[in-house]
Amino acid sequence: MHQFTLPDMSCGHCVAAITEALQAADAQARIDIDRDAKTARVDSALPRETLAAALAEAGYPPAPAEG
Repeated sequence: MHQFTLPDMSCGHCVAAITEALQAADAQARIDIDRDAKTARVDSALPRETLAAALAEAGYPPAPAEG
């Protein structure tokens, strides 16, 4: 499970674009997006870096991982 903070996510269109980008990277991924918290949790076999690159390419670069 990977969690991303997406500071540029602000509306339903953003959620749709983020979901589409993640599903394009991994069609089997389970995605849980909290628009108000600006987070996305992704259950995927892909490495975090691959998912982060897909998000950045879609225009929603994740904030640096904490910890």
